[in-house]
Amino acid sequence: MIMGLLGFAIVWDRADALLAVPPVIGDVLRGFAVVALLGVAALYLTKLVRYREAVVKELNHPIKRNFFATISISLVLLSIAFLEDAPGLSLVLWSVGAALHLLFTLYVMSVWINHTSFQIQHMNPAWFIPVVGNILVPIAGVHHASPEISWLFFSIGLVFWIVLLTIVFYRIIFHDPLPERLVPTLFILVAPPAVGFISYLSLTDSLDPFARVLFYTGLFLTLLLFSLVGRFGRLKFFISWWAYSFPMAAMTLAAIKMHGLTGDPLHYVIGVVMIGVLTFIIGALLIRTGIAIRRREICVEE
Repeated sequence: MIMGLLGFAIVWDRADALLAVPPVIGDVLRGFAVVALLGVAALYLTKLVRYREAVVKELNHPIKRNFFATISISLVLLSIAFLEDAPGLSLVLWSVGAALHLLFTLYVMSVWINHTSFQIQHMNPAWFIPVVGNILVPIAGVHHASPEISWLFFSIGLVFWIVLLTIVFYRIIFHDPLPERLVPTLFILVAPPAVGFISYLSLTDSLDPFARVLFYTGLFLTLLLFSLVGRFGRLKFFISWWAYSFPMAAMTLAAIKMHGLTGDPLHYVIGVVMIGVLTFIIGALLIRTGIAIRRREICVEE
């Protein structure tokens, strides 16, 4: 949820490259995302204090443990959101977020290597989050530290994206379908190439063939998932619906960036359409989440 809101705020902060929109829109959305982040953090800290065993159980769960990485990713996204307006704050957020994410990546991968209970049914796109989240770090990292540090994070994310992508498609094609509540996580497939495109440009400042491969891979996966809209539309609401948001924000930002580099009308159309789609998705998610909260359909025992 928080990643999606932060991505949405960053999109509207950059939207003036395509649309005549006042910068205050991005500022307001960023403020809303920060408030939401603080609210969720307060709730989870309360859960940690009152129900520590439940948190430990989630950390040891083969699927749920991957979502702990959204904490460090949110800090990195905040550093990107504040990069221009508050570079000092951005540096602090980036430093803490990048360090936490590296530690969490090491923890998760050590669990994978030393496991005794994983089965192929446990694999789903959420496994991308802790490892591939490293690809985000260079976007602000090139402004705050040695480029070699950013290359370290980019390399980790890119290499293990390819590894995990292979395993995920093997699981999807040759084994039982994903559980209904995890089907929205298919959208996470879009995030690595889309974010990778932006990070690669930050590192190289060059729209070379590899950058284009990343962009168009993300675009193809977006089109593939859009072609399955009927399947997604029939799903019961789960909080996992928020998995739609950040990948679409990442692809929207990639399209905005691509248009800025090429000036191609096709990229302009893609960017504008993606802004509209993302805005609709975020609005629908906020409304549906509000309804679910009122009905007490979320944060219930599974």
